[in-house]
Amino acid sequence: MKFGIDRLIAEPALRAPLEGKRVALLAHPASLTEDLTHSLDALAACGDVTLTAAFGPQHGLRGDKQDNMIETPDFTDPVHGIPVFSLYGTVRRPTEAMMQSFDVLLVDLQDVGTRIYTFVTTLRYVLEAAAAHGKAVWVLDRPNPAGRPVEGVRLRAGWESFVGAGPLPMRHGLTLGELGLWFIATLKLRVDYRIIEMRGWQPHAAPGYGWPLGERSWVNPSPNAPNLWMARAFPGTVMVEGTTLSEGRGTTRPLELFGAPDIDARRVIAEMRALALHWLDGCRLRDFWFEPTFHKHVGKLCNGVQIHTEGPGYDHQVFKPWRLQALAFKAIRRLYPDYPLWRDFPYEYEVGKLAIDVINGSPLLREWVDDAAATPRDLDALAAPDEDAWLKERATYLRY
Repeated sequence: MKFGIDRLIAEPALRAPLEGKRVALLAHPASLTEDLTHSLDALAACGDVTLTAAFGPQHGLRGDKQDNMIETPDFTDPVHGIPVFSLYGTVRRPTEAMMQSFDVLLVDLQDVGTRIYTFVTTLRYVLEAAAAHGKAVWVLDRPNPAGRPVEGVRLRAGWESFVGAGPLPMRHGLTLGELGLWFIATLKLRVDYRIIEMRGWQPHAAPGYGWPLGERSWVNPSPNAPNLWMARAFPGTVMVEGTTLSEGRGTTRPLELFGAPDIDARRVIAEMRALALHWLDGCRLRDFWFEPTFHKHVGKLCNGVQIHTEGPGYDHQVFKPWRLQALAFKAIRRLYPDYPLWRDFPYEYEVGKLAIDVINGSPLLREWVDDAAATPRDLDALAAPDEDAWLKERATYLRY
């Protein structure tokens, strides 16, 4: 199959509208062609593309920043001699001066299919800026490695943030190019927008489903996104960032697991099975021990649960990472009623709100966990109408 960047490089006719235009690229370390050339280098080598600027999202064009809320400065690219502007530094939205550096912005970002991934919000911000300044935006489309399944409550009005760009469910099932179409429609933007579509993407095909496993190398789009299995679990495990539990930062399998020094993982798994066995379908759970080398519980032996989606137990259609992680929180709350589960700290610069609520786009999930009388059926009653509505709404924007 061909990603958008590969088609743009291989097909001069696709590049023809860029002739005589000043071109900028929004990219990160996973912005690579099929032969693992960085998109910035590949475009520069075309000879008919005039690169005048580049942009980096959260974690930077080079991906050198490990954690959230660690900013990246602007710099001059040492090879191409063009300015590289940070959209996760002193600003999150491109400034007027940045917008004046180009005519067409190419967006080549590998997403992971989860609302909270900040590249989604950055796409919204550059589309809004392009509409305001009369610039064009092209998305060089890439696979959604989490595939087409949809899950989670939609973000509620008033809960927009840098990890919540709009009323999406946690697992939205769109590519970044398709998300651009949705933003333009829902925000009523007038912008010159096009998608350089992939060729041959089969989001329902085993064994990779959303990702062309065996055809394309995986390169971390952010430092703690080391593999496809993380992308599959992430719509659930990202919520662990809003808790006192470790999400595995400081281990070799971040965001595929959760744990802490003071929980009994076997009891947690047993309680999850007792509460809603069917929410554990499509994957395998394993209790184990780990010791983070940095971040939460650094240097402490933790008992935890790893969510395995890399083996024969994985089922794309029935795996429910958002419900699975919610169920884990519920099990911990039932086993340890006074456990200080919710982490109280600014999350992506949002103050006065619990991180778990910012992540979920409302207090609904946290309230369900903390309500002793609430059942899995009650969470289904919250999420299912949102999921059904989103499936109907997103159909307009599907391009594959």
